[in-house]
Amino acid sequence: MLMRKVPGFVPASPWGLRLPQKFLFLLFLSGLVTLCFGALFLLPHSSRLKRLFLAPRTQQPGLEVVAEIAGHAPAREQEPPPNPAPAAPAPGEDDLSSRVSPRRRKGGLRRTRPTGPREEATAARGNSIPASRPGDEGVPFRFDFNAFRSRLRHPVLGTRADESQEPQSRVRAQREKIKEMMQFAWQSYKRYAMGKNELRPLTKDGYEGNMFGGLSGATVIDSLDTLYLMELKEEFQEAKAWVEESFHLNVEGEVAWPEWDLPRLSLSSSQQLSRQVLALLGAQPGIALLPSPRQGLGKEAKPSIYLECWKLQELCQSGEASLFEVNIRYIGGLLSAFYLTGEEVFRIKAIRLGEKLLPAFNTPTGIPKGVVSFKSGSWGWATAGSSSILAEFGSLHLEFLHLTELSGNQVFAEKVRNIRKVLRKIEKPFGLYPNFLSPVSGNWVQHHVSVGGLGDSFYEYLIKSWLMSGKTDMEAKNMYYEALEAIETYLLNVSPGGLTYIAEWRGGILDHKMGHLACFSGGMIALGAEDAKEEKRAHYRELAAQITKTCHESYARSDTKLGPEAFWFNSGREAVATQLSESYYILRPEVVESYMYLWRQTHNPIYREWGWEVVLALEKYCRTEAGFSGIQDVYSSNPNHDNKQQSFFLAETLKYLYLLFSEDDLLSLEDWVFNTEAHPLPVNHSDSSSRAWGRY
Repeated sequence: MLMRKVPGFVPASPWGLRLPQKFLFLLFLSGLVTLCFGALFLLPHSSRLKRLFLAPRTQQPGLEVVAEIAGHAPAREQEPPPNPAPAAPAPGEDDLSSRVSPRRRKGGLRRTRPTGPREEATAARGNSIPASRPGDEGVPFRFDFNAFRSRLRHPVLGTRADESQEPQSRVRAQREKIKEMMQFAWQSYKRYAMGKNELRPLTKDGYEGNMFGGLSGATVIDSLDTLYLMELKEEFQEAKAWVEESFHLNVEGEVAWPEWDLPRLSLSSSQQLSRQVLALLGAQPGIALLPSPRQGLGKEAKPSIYLECWKLQELCQSGEASLFEVNIRYIGGLLSAFYLTGEEVFRIKAIRLGEKLLPAFNTPTGIPKGVVSFKSGSWGWATAGSSSILAEFGSLHLEFLHLTELSGNQVFAEKVRNIRKVLRKIEKPFGLYPNFLSPVSGNWVQHHVSVGGLGDSFYEYLIKSWLMSGKTDMEAKNMYYEALEAIETYLLNVSPGGLTYIAEWRGGILDHKMGHLACFSGGMIALGAEDAKEEKRAHYRELAAQITKTCHESYARSDTKLGPEAFWFNSGREAVATQLSESYYILRPEVVESYMYLWRQTHNPIYREWGWEVVLALEKYCRTEAGFSGIQDVYSSNPNHDNKQQSFFLAETLKYLYLLFSEDDLLSLEDWVFNTEAHPLPVNHSDSSSRAWGRY
């Protein structure tokens, strides 16, 4: 005790360290621990480490085997499901009495999760579904296909009308003509471009494009359900065999550099390109990604403005895929093929492809980026200057709910429900939804509103989500009718000549034009009229008819009887394009889509008459020796072709025309909704709460 009182004496610690040294050591140790845990929980590729510390989520009761979702401990390898979904009858047969196990072929599903350094990218944020063992095609979940088919209220392929009735014989001949067009389009594609994304009929070769991140066979996937419902059995089996044997999802290589056949403009030399266009393309200065043709600024849609990927050419070769296009074409096509046939190969590949899209949602808000890299497995962090497009992130709901329904994995449904949550919270100018939203801040980038390109299918998916849920998704219903009221108030106009159209809105200033893409709205409004307030139902039916009539006028006022990409209402000219860059037709389906819905609602023969006019025009101006091609000027009696048979021509245009001349119970609207690529997805008729719709 005496020693403690001696000035300057400090006893040593048990470790031989003095007090200041102990303080420095503890400070260093605490900093190290903080750094380690910060890296563990904040870095974007730490999901595998999180599993060591975070407790797994509770499995949903009632599921026999549930696929891993974010936060689960690593699951043991699963054996293939003991009772895979039985195959449906071949086209034309609806016998559900027997179970048929699907055959396994050498081209079955391969492992889609990369190994080695890339595995971390694919596992970002715990989005991945457990990969199967090599050679194992099974997804660890069982879907009761027979129970699903038994709940349908109509046979998938409908009933056959009495062929002895004379009025039906003409309609039957018209339907057979459309079937022949589909057969010709498919056979031309198979002969000259099988496995490529699309056919170029003039040069008789295939075209890959750069929207799909290295995925191939877009026309095959898009054609599956059309071939099935038209009972083109041999052609359907050809398409199915290609999916089984040649449709691989391990797309980590580079896609081909685009084959430019139009003048390229560098960003520095083009004064026509605005900041909004750059935002649309998800581009920074010096980088221009090619947009989807569906959004009206791609090569097919805007020949006068085509951007050069300059300075960073490798960006166009790194495997970026359009989230929107892969979802509606590939996932939508695979899902519908499964629901029509019960073939497991379609279900498994749809789920695995859906997994590859999940990294696009890795943004601060959960609003997905427009592109996802299949090469790296993740897009990474969103940048402050970019924006996402309403029609793209708003057109995932139907497909992602069905991915949850068929996989048992709630992560798909959670992603799209979060999009709804963000949209419900954000303030909307006058109740309108602008086309561009920042995935970083969750704020609108600028106030451009359109029911055509950039906005269109967002509204479509609201009413169809309500219908697909068995009319239980009240959130979707309310959002749809609120948006429709705002559109009526601020965008709807009637021209001096009496044509009703939906204009575009730019911060309160109207552009008095309507795009071909907006012509789907007649069918959409007709589809939703039944569930509107009683006093509004007749009004919406009439509005749908008037908009569809306007779109027909855009066809009738051209030399080819095909409609332009956009048409205006100004300077005494109505429903016509005012410049060559808007005068092309690329085999688009939106007008005949509305004809089909209006026919089914009213049975007014005018819609079949108008549909047949389109068939004749397609035959005269778009049919070539080796397939169908778009044309560059609908106002020319001898138009040049654009050398592209779009995959959506087989998926949508020919399907809607065929349905227009078929009985109403062929893909009955009581049982099915069509995604924005016309792939039929089933309505939820289940009495019990299901995996995807249980929260509504």
